[in-house]
Amino acid sequence: MAGVAKMAAMLWLLAAVFMLGAAVGLAEGSKHGHNFYDFFVKETTYSRLCKNKTLLTVNGQFPGPTITARRGERVIVNVHNQGDKNITIHWHGVDQPRNPWYDGPEFITQCPIQPGTNFTYEILLSEEEGTIWWHAHSGLDRAGVHGAFIVHPKKGTDYPFIKNYKKLHKEIPIILGEWWNSDLNLQLEEYLKTGGEIHNSNAHTINGQPGDLYPCSRKSTFNVGVKRGKTYLLRIINAGLDGDMFFGVAGHLLTVVGTDGRYLKPFTVPTIMISPGQTMDALLEAKRSPSSGRYYMASKTYLSNPRLAYQNGTATAILEYKDMPLAARRATPVLPNLPNNTDDAAATGYTAMLRAYWPTKRSTKVKVLEYGAVVEIVFQDTDILGAENHPMHLHGYAFYVVGRGLGVFNKTTDPATYNLVDPPYQNTVTVPKAGWVAMRFKATNPGVWFMHCHFDRHTVFGMSTSFIVKQGKTPESKMRPRPKNMPKC
Repeated sequence: MAGVAKMAAMLWLLAAVFMLGAAVGLAEGSKHGHNFYDFFVKETTYSRLCKNKTLLTVNGQFPGPTITARRGERVIVNVHNQGDKNITIHWHGVDQPRNPWYDGPEFITQCPIQPGTNFTYEILLSEEEGTIWWHAHSGLDRAGVHGAFIVHPKKGTDYPFIKNYKKLHKEIPIILGEWWNSDLNLQLEEYLKTGGEIHNSNAHTINGQPGDLYPCSRKSTFNVGVKRGKTYLLRIINAGLDGDMFFGVAGHLLTVVGTDGRYLKPFTVPTIMISPGQTMDALLEAKRSPSSGRYYMASKTYLSNPRLAYQNGTATAILEYKDMPLAARRATPVLPNLPNNTDDAAATGYTAMLRAYWPTKRSTKVKVLEYGAVVEIVFQDTDILGAENHPMHLHGYAFYVVGRGLGVFNKTTDPATYNLVDPPYQNTVTVPKAGWVAMRFKATNPGVWFMHCHFDRHTVFGMSTSFIVKQGKTPESKMRPRPKNMPKC
């Protein structure tokens, strides 16, 4: 295919700093009052699993505050670093057209925000619509520094998956995370010295809470109130550092309508599988009989490599019918029937159902791309140290996932199996263990864009690379000027 740059990627080493451009400052941030946020990054004390610990958070919240905006708007976030270590924030799923300066990965597009200083991010929304998220992009700080970013349709337009927006009763962010009793920064220091593994988390969490099945957690379990006959949109985010997750709601089916800020052809399942960095939008119809008023939402690890140690607990939240009799609302909730932790068929079967709503040389070196080039990347997982899934995330772009399969990619025969009609449009794709994924994008967003595995332990050890997309010839195809107030290293 002419004009297609083909790259097979097993990515293991890179940290690149690329500084570009001349200086012009941030423009007109404060004029957009409802889209202006102050983030105060600071240590906060929390109690989980019968222990107290301090955790780096934003505005003292875990998870952090939710950002809301409409498609095509601009969002300004002033980040004040009141902690004792450097920090950056990444706006995961935002393309940031011509605006790489505010993308966030430390030492890739910016120097970190040092303690006692602040930096104002300008976030330019374009085609994103649905659920994306934000998180720290420095060390392992995103364990506590993360939150939802919800992009609604433009005024006067509706979601394509529901004819009457008023029928959508409520939107509920569901953030799947992890909790460590120990200090992750100390673990990271030891990890980098010895090359060992980060310890598994002590618990999974749903909206910051482990739930009823973990010790000292029952009183703080996250509770969602619903009413019979109403439809709810669950905005599900896997903010965990190190685990693919199964998620479901007992007694209810989920109609998946979107992923990574883009729409999908709706399909209905009892359970989803979501990798770190991914988001899923799912409709839940509250239509259970009056005999029971409480149901567990639950999440647990999907382990693609059974030789690895993992957190084998189940996080829970409660779905409670508020219009049920009191006796029904006091009943013990039932758990959803989630697949077992090593159910490869359930995981791969789920990802195979993702379809877009609207039809449409091996190395770890920095790749320089011509503006407008059509790029195809094939990610190949190998059995070095044991095969496992890898959630690969590309900054600055969404991409079409045109193919996937097991075994070694065959460049002669496998392209014939590509889905070129309705491939899902994502920014984070799960590469199956001992298998491959092919994705394509058009390089029309100039700048330096980071690509990496969203298992944080892999990113820290260098499973990453960067693309330098050259500028085009027109003003609309060139980067915006470098801000004057960029942090200094």
